[in-house]
Amino acid sequence: MPIYEYRCKVCGYAFERLQPISAEPLRRCPKCGSPVKRLIGTGIGVIFKGSGFYETDYKRKDSASELSRTKNSKTNKSS
Repeated sequence: MPIYEYRCKVCGYAFERLQPISAEPLRRCPKCGSPVKRLIGTGIGVIFKGSGFYETDYKRKDSASELSRTKNSKTNKSS
């Protein structure tokens, strides 16, 4: 469920609510009862926990430099 951000048009109170996507937006401020505006949020960043999320963890063993060395050694052997 997404977290929606709201701000009261009168008192300026800002708050968040965890709501289903299908839910109607809130209309009233919980502090003063005035109309609220749903804000456009920045979203949430992805959080990776544990090991295995580094570039080097997924790098192929036969990188470009190793491939070029292999080609060079084959060329030297055939000469």
